[in-house]
Amino acid sequence: MFQIELQQLGKRFNREIIFQNLDYSFQSGGFYAITGPNGSGKSTLLQIISGFMLPSKGNIQYVKNDNTVEAEQVFRYLTIATPYMELIEELTLYELFDFHFRFRKPRVGHSIHEIIDIAYLSDAKNKFIKNFSSGMKQRTKLALALFSESDIVLLDEPGTNLDKQGMRWYRDLVTSLNSQLLIVASNQEEEYEGCDEVINVNDFKKK
Repeated sequence: MFQIELQQLGKRFNREIIFQNLDYSFQSGGFYAITGPNGSGKSTLLQIISGFMLPSKGNIQYVKNDNTVEAEQVFRYLTIATPYMELIEELTLYELFDFHFRFRKPRVGHSIHEIIDIAYLSDAKNKFIKNFSSGMKQRTKLALALFSESDIVLLDEPGTNLDKQGMRWYRDLVTSLNSQLLIVASNQEEEYEGCDEVINVNDFKKK
């Protein structure tokens, strides 16, 4: 079991308050959505939760099986896919997956070849990432995040560059997660349809 506690969390850039006084608790097995209009701070909050960015105020507590996890170590327990995340374009798809899974274990019962097949990328396994379409790159990012063994899955605008078939594929994969803590940052309802709870960043702006 994994738990993330946000305690009076706040973030500002220069004089602009992005959000403040945010208290929230995320639990394993929960599907959460962070919403709000473009530029509202969804991605910023997701990066703070991931430990990649520091808050301006407040604290985040990470707990696994009643044991505190230090913020510097939380990356070991999560996977993330974002539009601004870069892939190593000089590698082929298979080389990229092989490199990734030297550091992270694949979800139980899945091999690299099976994951590539599930992502509908088997015909491109020997193709260089730099030659992928934007949709193929997005499926690659999502496959790496969703098929790595992790306690926490963070997705920022997961439907970016996906066509209708790609969105159905994404939705099917999301419903297959049952024990992980899943947080999706998006202002597109189809990307977080069926979530358990919604956090609107605008509710935590300065009044």
